[in-house]
Amino acid sequence: MAIRKIELYGSPVLREKAQPIQEITPEIQTLLDDMVETMRHAQGAGIAANQVGVSLRALVVDVGAHGDKEELVFLINPEWVHQEGSALVEEGCLSIPKIYEKVPRPEKVRVRALDRHGKPFELEGEDFLCKALCHEVDHLDGILFLDRLTPLKRDVVKRKIKKLIREGEWDDPYPT
Repeated sequence: MAIRKIELYGSPVLREKAQPIQEITPEIQTLLDDMVETMRHAQGAGIAANQVGVSLRALVVDVGAHGDKEELVFLINPEWVHQEGSALVEEGCLSIPKIYEKVPRPEKVRVRALDRHGKPFELEGEDFLCKALCHEVDHLDGILFLDRLTPLKRDVVKRKIKKLIREGEWDDPYPT
């Protein structure tokens, strides 16, 4: 396993719609393992493949991130089955460090995907898991949580990012 570089806001790969994974190969298994290691290193609770520069439809979420025990869920080629309700939830992002904003999301979701071994499954999420699934699937579609903010709020956040860049706090937020 290796810690990979996390792509930051402004990187073109974050705006690409990730491609479906056709076959679960040893390279895909390595990618998934590296994503976990990278997420742990950055103290995140979820990560999408394009956040480590790979434009493939894979993500991992630590559903135990708010508890004492790590509980990883791998989703390959996730598709929405159902979304309901509406909530305003605070989010942050490994690709947009030091920025947290309230984002409109569904209250409950159901997603269909393949696990890391290629076995199909469905997962239902509320609260943290709902937010994490929405956030990471958005990444795979080239959408950042900033895109879900009002234009005024998005402009304020972009100014904060420019300030972080000027102050040198953006270059290497996750040193190894």
